[in-house]
Amino acid sequence: MADEREVLAAWLRERGFALVAGSAITPLSGGIANRNERITLTSGSAVLRRPPPGILATGASDMGREWRVISALHPHFPLVPRGIAYCDDAGVLGTPFLILEHREGVAIGGSLPAGLYGDALIETTLGQMAALHRLDPVVAGLGDLGRPAGFYPRQLAGWTRRALAVWPELPPAAAAMIAAMDAAPAPEDGDAVLLHMDLKPDNILVDPVSMAARAVIDWDMATRGPRSFDLAVLLSYWIEPSDPLALHALGAVPSLTPGWPGRAGVAARYTAISGTETGPLAWPLALARLRLAVAWGQLYRKWQRGEVAGPRYAGFEVLALAILDHALAEFRKGTP
Repeated sequence: MADEREVLAAWLRERGFALVAGSAITPLSGGIANRNERITLTSGSAVLRRPPPGILATGASDMGREWRVISALHPHFPLVPRGIAYCDDAGVLGTPFLILEHREGVAIGGSLPAGLYGDALIETTLGQMAALHRLDPVVAGLGDLGRPAGFYPRQLAGWTRRALAVWPELPPAAAAMIAAMDAAPAPEDGDAVLLHMDLKPDNILVDPVSMAARAVIDWDMATRGPRSFDLAVLLSYWIEPSDPLALHALGAVPSLTPGWPGRAGVAARYTAISGTETGPLAWPLALARLRLAVAWGQLYRKWQRGEVAGPRYAGFEVLALAILDHALAEFRKGTP
């Protein structure tokens, strides 16, 4: 088999780009699914982005969607990195891939870097979410992205199918929650805004001191729909100190930082920054938690099949089941 770097170099040459001689394909830190690797073109640093190896769930890691979205958004939302090239031929590197400009900045996960305090990162995250939601999809050339009509029932149906693919016999909490959500009226569609669908701090590259945003990344799930769901997705990662201890292992956002607000405080802050009301969040958050649990279950199955490696995946199913238990309990209480 040809060396991957040489294959990529040949593909780039055919399109007028060139890798710097002797440069390598270097994995970037962070991320648990899609692969992000730094490459060096003669024009500057860039990122090679592609799906994880192995079997993908339907619609997952859609590089074609991401290419369309970043190409359309970049002129209107400059924090979106500029797209450089896209390949839809899986025969080149084994999967479709795209190449985009590299932006400097740090992606912050479950804990703040040493020496940083305060909640500027919350303001940055919610500020970018609100800015995206204010952007007119038609003006950005994305007026036909996704299917916003009937968004919530369709999302529930889709994530139910994905749950059954992970667990052919659904865990009791998943079955009970899906039944309860089916029985409860889903929120109305409302205005269709652009949704990132995973807009949390580690998908925003920030200045390590000021927390100012330098880039918003990972657009492969972007669509149009109700603004409440982008907020609900963020809140699904937002673990509070009083939540079951098993959930503290999620560590996706630094929400356990002393002095940081809980989920209700974050929701209120989004309303203040955006100037819009999201409506009740119990149903959207239940859906977001189901989605999160299924995604972790999918990654656990990939780990079982040997498609991804690393000790962190070993505990993903236990964590997924804990998320489902908590989601059901919170949905029954009707609280976020």
